[in-house]
Amino acid sequence: MSLKTCFHNKELVLAPGVYDAFSALVASKFNYKALYVSGAGIAYTKLGRPDVGLVSMTEVAESIRFIADRVDTPLIVDADNGYGNALNVQRCIRLFENSGAKAIQLEDQSLPKRCGHLKGKSLISTQEMVGKIKAAVDTRKSDELLIIARTDAISVEGYNQAIERASLYEEAGADLLFIEAPQNLEQLNSIAERFSGQIPLLANMVEGGDTPILTAEELYDIGFSLVIFPGGVVRAISKTLEQYYASLSQHGNNVPFAKNMNDFKELNLMLETDELLTLSQKYE
Repeated sequence: MSLKTCFHNKELVLAPGVYDAFSALVASKFNYKALYVSGAGIAYTKLGRPDVGLVSMTEVAESIRFIADRVDTPLIVDADNGYGNALNVQRCIRLFENSGAKAIQLEDQSLPKRCGHLKGKSLISTQEMVGKIKAAVDTRKSDELLIIARTDAISVEGYNQAIERASLYEEAGADLLFIEAPQNLEQLNSIAERFSGQIPLLANMVEGGDTPILTAEELYDIGFSLVIFPGGVVRAISKTLEQYYASLSQHGNNVPFAKNMNDFKELNLMLETDELLTLSQKYE
């Protein structure tokens, strides 16, 4: 079932963050309706850097291609601020759609952008963002490709201005709205009261961020259709990496840490190695 159909049917879509084909493969085994290709996750893992606008359009497109080649789950892709002006947005939409994206998220931050839960963000004008959304809608080849409009205005211009921006982004043709970093449950409820029923809403859960952490079901009951946990996997892996390398340094082997690992056979089972080798025999 397409993402567009899911939202048309008012279904809850819980999308975990992924950053490469391996994380997407593992996530795909748990029957999620979508996976969220996190720009922050790519920055953390590909560059070893924070989410401050260092990842390029082509690096994200490469990640999408690798993931889409490995899993069939629909991909929601973080396109930051479109990597420039409306013409850059058009190139981004063509590149990401051709690479396998089924939904593309654009935000109204200026260059360079930064994580939505970091301080010191700045925004482009509402008019410029409206133009970017229209450029994205005009460029997509398929109506099945969804355009998600994100505003970071709450922490920059205030809650009321964020709602005003979101309203104009909806009018510009966005398929979903993402009002980033609500600061309390009251704001989450107010966003849902304003927009729920007329356009699907995205909620972003960031452990240690500005927004209260709720379950996907709780957010759905409030009025959100798409719930993403974009960076949770990297936070989990970063802790595991610390523990693994500390254990190996201390003990000189992995025996004490083995209970926290897949062994060689278990990893190859996850990778479906036997199936691939069997397929190769077909062509020998």
